[in-house]
Amino acid sequence: MIKTKSLTWTLANVLFATVVVFSGQHQAVGQTSPSSGPALEERHPRYVLQREDVLLLTFPLTPEINQTVTVQPDGYINLQNAPSVYAQGLTAPELVLAIKKAYTGILNNPIVDVDIQDFQKPFFTVSGQVGKPGQYELRSDITIAEAIAVAGGMTMQTAKTQVFLFHRTSANWVEVRKVNLKDILSGKHVNEDATIQPGDMVYVPEKFIANFRKYVPYSLTAVGGSYLTP
Repeated sequence: MIKTKSLTWTLANVLFATVVVFSGQHQAVGQTSPSSGPALEERHPRYVLQREDVLLLTFPLTPEINQTVTVQPDGYINLQNAPSVYAQGLTAPELVLAIKKAYTGILNNPIVDVDIQDFQKPFFTVSGQVGKPGQYELRSDITIAEAIAVAGGMTMQTAKTQVFLFHRTSANWVEVRKVNLKDILSGKHVNEDATIQPGDMVYVPEKFIANFRKYVPYSLTAVGGSYLTP
């Protein structure tokens, strides 16, 4: 059974989600610079370390300093006999390099292994015209239609014709995909029923939206959960 966390959606959040899909002209990936536009997404991205992740650090040549560390609220991990290292936002291979650098002058070219022991559970969010809007743990492969069913189904029949999937492509940008759920449920274009990825948001608007931007700015707010903010 999928667990749900309470998520407070303010009127401003809903209005923003509606505004971004109504926003002006389309913006292609190739027309923006890396600093101002969406970046190309990796096919198989590595997990990025987050606060409260628990890591096992092993040193095969010096096992006496094997240690279990937790990513602190400020993003750092505290090492034995070495300076703290900023770990939040790094992948495990990147952290290995950072730890080796921290032990420069203490260990001679150490071998370091990083194993993630505990981590933030992946989730997805469903908002808008559904029975139980909120944040849900992502424990297995689930499609847009299934995600809406988990969230109590749609509360308006008119909403069936249009659903938006927000997928984060970088730290500052999110890709928006429009899906006609009515076609999917009737057996048409079933390949458009995309699989939900960790952090995705499914949005069911109250009214039909004719124009939307494929890529829009994105920010993450931790208070009360994760959602799009202006």
